[in-house]
Amino acid sequence: MKIVLQRVSSATVLSNEFFNEIGPGYCLLVGVSEASTEEDALKLAEKVAASRNFEDESGKINLSIKDVEGEVLSISQFTLYADVRKGNRPSFTQAAGKDQANRLYKLFNSHLQSFGLTVKEGFFGEMMQVQINNDGPITILYESVDGKIQ
Repeated sequence: MKIVLQRVSSATVLSNEFFNEIGPGYCLLVGVSEASTEEDALKLAEKVAASRNFEDESGKINLSIKDVEGEVLSISQFTLYADVRKGNRPSFTQAAGKDQANRLYKLFNSHLQSFGLTVKEGFFGEMMQVQINNDGPITILYESVDGKIQ
């Protein structure tokens, strides 16, 4: 399972009539592979919830999203598992199937909520327009394989 975390001043997602938005916090692009497990979802949620990516009063990046009362916009993104080694068209054979991906994506979001975070979602399996106002910019890649952060 992979997470691209972007610290944002705001983020929005739009899909036909579906709309969600957050203020300061994280926009998370969440990829699930065929090999991803429930343990991966838990470990990544723990890591994201505890990560210190916000400045304290001294300007040092030392505060967590909970410390700043930020929000999360979580977007399912199977393209994080694109294989671009051959040819010019990416292959997505490493990405989980729809049922497994949706189950682990929802479980990941549920774990984030259990850590006291406000989580808003994109619309799973649909084309979306995502507007990300990256703050910093801070963009960090998290990955878990077999329940271990890589």
